[in-house]
Amino acid sequence: MDRVQIVGILLTLTAVYCYINHRWLRLPVTIGVMVVALGISLLMNLLAWVGFGPEEQPLLRWLRHIDFNKAVLHGMLSYLLFAGALQLNLRDLIERKWAVGFLASAGVLLSTFFVGTLTWWGLRGIGIELSYAYCLLFGALISPTDAVAVLGALKTARVPKRLEMTITGEALFNDGVAIVAFVVLLGLATGTHTLSPESIGVLFLQEAVGGALFGLGVGSLAHHMLKSSDHPQVAVLVTLAVVTGGYALADFWGLSGPIAVVVAGLWIGNWGRRAEVSKETRSSLEIFWELIEQVYNAVLFALLGLESLLLEFTPTFLLAGLLAFVVVLVSRFLSVGLPVVLLHRWQHFRPGAIHIMTWGGLRGGVSVALALSIPLSGARSVILAMTYVVVVLSIVLQGLTMERLIKRTLREELDART
Repeated sequence: MDRVQIVGILLTLTAVYCYINHRWLRLPVTIGVMVVALGISLLMNLLAWVGFGPEEQPLLRWLRHIDFNKAVLHGMLSYLLFAGALQLNLRDLIERKWAVGFLASAGVLLSTFFVGTLTWWGLRGIGIELSYAYCLLFGALISPTDAVAVLGALKTARVPKRLEMTITGEALFNDGVAIVAFVVLLGLATGTHTLSPESIGVLFLQEAVGGALFGLGVGSLAHHMLKSSDHPQVAVLVTLAVVTGGYALADFWGLSGPIAVVVAGLWIGNWGRRAEVSKETRSSLEIFWELIEQVYNAVLFALLGLESLLLEFTPTFLLAGLLAFVVVLVSRFLSVGLPVVLLHRWQHFRPGAIHIMTWGGLRGGVSVALALSIPLSGARSVILAMTYVVVVLSIVLQGLTMERLIKRTLREELDART
């Protein structure tokens, strides 16, 4: 099956799932699409289990042709991150720079340690033996909040501006740190690499700092091209080149593609189009990237729901997933709470910020993609099952109740003031 057929089937399924959600469920689009896809996947598994239909479903055979890791990390992610960064106000982000920077770096590392340690203890309690290195590896891949899921949830919840900027900024920038931690821990867990503190530091500088500088250079070049041409079609093609070519080149040079496209998107969104190009060009860019974001969001979450057909689930694995969900929430609370306590002298945080940031730390396709990149082994099966359960519960449970939590938290804050 070629790529054109795969894309055609995926877009068709996504359109059908969107229609079902809009017609009957009325959930937020991304969550609704994933719920429909997940429900259909579970129904197909149930029918196969009771003996209806062929041994292997046609949809299952089609899914085997899709490399989820490449589709997300080297495909859709770059477009979604750029579209999200394009909408951010850089001045507001700079105002929250200490909180965003600390959460996207030290916060990820703290979460990796907490998740890994608590998971190791918890799995031993239910009879699953997983080495501490692999537990830390799970901590690294599940710790970054997913920008796609977070941005989608924040659009439906009225989060205070400063808090929204902190949550969004963290989600856009934490992928680079998490991927470096994942690469290091994967090498240690599989025994393929023995890394020193110096080499880890060099890897971080190359990935994160190098990616940011590269994104700044690409964004500056695109800014000059937009300013000197000021034509809607040229502007759309230039930004597409930034996302596709810039991400691919950053990846080829061993730099962080996610960080590169985020920095480029921030530069273009704040200086490359708002003040120095015509209203027509700005409008074309906004409409185009909003459409790209909506379509890719829906496709990604549809694919995420369908992936359950390929995963191995047992009662023990489901129990491990539920345990991991609790562990991830507790670790998120600790890794957010410590930075907030340390930074409160320099950055203002609302009284309910820790609770909102804890519950708003959604996980998504990036975590599943990283889990799928682990070499085949017994450890991979456990980690993949835990990752999928955490991601699904995070998006559905946290995503659907986030607005209610925010309203209640802010209401309690106002009552306390009066």
